[in-house]
Amino acid sequence: MAASMDNPLDAPALTRSGTAYPRSSRYYGIATAVYTQADGEQVTYLRRRLLPRPDSLAEIGTHTVTAGERPDLLAARYLGNAEQWWQIADANPVLDPRELTDTPGRTLRITLPSGVPGNG
Repeated sequence: MAASMDNPLDAPALTRSGTAYPRSSRYYGIATAVYTQADGEQVTYLRRRLLPRPDSLAEIGTHTVTAGERPDLLAARYLGNAEQWWQIADANPVLDPRELTDTPGRTLRITLPSGVPGNG
């Protein structure tokens, strides 16, 4: 549901990045835009997030998937925060994050976040 443009209290609080997402979010720093519908109603939306090139991410290790693993648990183990599963997904591009752990034996890259130097 879109926030009402008539009542600023309906809009989400913005962070310094200009969006309502915390620094740890994959959407942090992504700009918003406004679409005006035919009836004049304005709808604020988040612009598209472009995925980083996996080879541009600095690898800090690999993980071989075993049966029953989940992306969030791998993120907690390797990155210290289960909510950072999307960083593993960025490093191992898949359409559905469940694909990361669907196949036991698959090797996953564990990387630093986009923008953090480290590639040699």
